[in-house]
Amino acid sequence: MANLTNDAVRGLKAAVRGGVLQEGDAGYELSRRIWNATIDRRPALIVRCTGVADVRRAVGFARENGLLLAVRGGGHNIAGSAICDGGLVVDLSPMKSVRIDPLACRAYVEPGATLGDFDHEAQAFGLATPLGINSTTGVAGLTLGGGFGWLSRKYGMTVDNLMSADVVTADGALVHTDATHEGPLFWAIRGGGGNFGVVTMFEFELHQVGPEVYGGLFVLPLEQASDALRKYDAAAATMPDDVSLWAVMRLAPPLPFLPPEVHGTPVIAFALCYTGPIEQGERATEFLRDLGTPCGAHLGPMPYTAWQQAFDPLLAPGARNYWKSHNFANLPQGLIDVAMDAMTRLPSPQCEIFFGQIGAATARVPSDATAYCSRDANYVMNVHARWDDPGDDTQCIEWARAFFEAAAPFALGSVYVNFLTQEEGARVGAAYGANYARLVAAKTRYDPGNLFRHNQNIQPSPV
Repeated sequence: MANLTNDAVRGLKAAVRGGVLQEGDAGYELSRRIWNATIDRRPALIVRCTGVADVRRAVGFARENGLLLAVRGGGHNIAGSAICDGGLVVDLSPMKSVRIDPLACRAYVEPGATLGDFDHEAQAFGLATPLGINSTTGVAGLTLGGGFGWLSRKYGMTVDNLMSADVVTADGALVHTDATHEGPLFWAIRGGGGNFGVVTMFEFELHQVGPEVYGGLFVLPLEQASDALRKYDAAAATMPDDVSLWAVMRLAPPLPFLPPEVHGTPVIAFALCYTGPIEQGERATEFLRDLGTPCGAHLGPMPYTAWQQAFDPLLAPGARNYWKSHNFANLPQGLIDVAMDAMTRLPSPQCEIFFGQIGAATARVPSDATAYCSRDANYVMNVHARWDDPGDDTQCIEWARAFFEAAAPFALGSVYVNFLTQEEGARVGAAYGANYARLVAAKTRYDPGNLFRHNQNIQPSPV
């Protein structure tokens, strides 16, 4: 930590409208907690920003005092980039405004908003944009890394729906960027992470979705998983864009539609979201019945907001988490075999392997149109180790790493940057492929001193 004087800290507190927290202050312990409980860091200062002026002052203070700078939106990032040791945290969580323009089909979203905040406002008008699958995720971090979820096969990545942004850059300037203003910055923030500044406002395109979708879970015993995954992969090529189907391998949670004897047993659950006409939902998704004989199924019309929150209980904050991820074009038998083997050695009841289906609209965008470049990925795989006892750290992390290595020969070699853990800085190039050099140029232009480096860092060119 830099040698901060009391006068400097008092000056910062006087200059911002939000609070400035130090260790020992009421609220400090809560404000330094994030979703992943394996991250335990103690910043020197947490600036609880309430608007652009606070963000500019916090960024300037960190720059002027040589402080390591972290930026917190939802605090959901697996690598824990929202919190740093001994530095300054720009805490955007008080900035949660979401304004919907239903006539123009636009949403104006501040960086502290969560997916749940966004959906709450947008669904009041039957509108949505592609986001993630956990309502407590922050909109900002999700978007800056690319963003995908149930609507992506129909409407693309989250960044494909970003129309403009306001960004506080390293020099403290507020820059408005869109397709015709500050083009290199607009290109870079659509997948390049928080490397280029602090976004204080996002403008998204909205689409007619809901208020109900057809969806739910189709659950098979694990012994049927190999055959089901082959059929799933074969069917994916002809699935319409308004069908999104993810596969999750785990121990069955105690869901009410599953018989008690299934609870805690290994299963493969197919999670479905169909955004076409509700009355056509059953017919449009009847191919599910070809995947196998279910031990339980719960499918039908439901509020879109309910489906967006369906997995929240399995992803609640406070547990210890470790991820490893690959992108895949398809699901060959060799990959299925190593996944089945990994499922025989689950180190905790909360661990899972999922294949998130994208493709369709996400693949129709040129790979150089945005910083996010993995347009050939049809599946984003995440091996999600999750547990509660710190004593289980080693076995859970080693399990995830072992499956990651076994799956590597079948992968595309690319990776979704939001799924990289804190020790995977060497894979940043793999996240951006041929786009990396262009990102370095943007970084050199907008953050030549690498102030925004507490992330999956893109280093500027040497001066």
